Amino acid sequence: MKTLIGGAVAAVLGIIGLAVWFKPFMMLLAGAIPAMLLLGGGLALYLGFDELKDSWKKDDATVDTTAPADNSETYKKEIDDLKKEIDTLKAEKA
Repeated sequence: MKTLIGGAVAAVLGIIGLAVWFKPFMMLLAGAIPAMLLLGGGLALYLGFDELKDSWKKDDATVDTTAPADNSETYKKEIDDLKKEIDTLKAEKA
């Protein structure tokens, strides 16, 4: 409830202040909009260029999809060992 009353009071004071100082408000707005556009445009350029550089890196990177034979053999041996261990645990449980 306090927030609602505070918001209503702030809105009324804002409308009164805008009516009293309309010309200075417009002057401030006239100076602030170009500055915001300049900063926003600069940020957009920076982010766009950064994204473009990331896409260039993706295109240049070559991924070797073939796994070395020794790694695959190691994994196969580990899987076989785990299967044997599971079988022994099943036999002990039964």
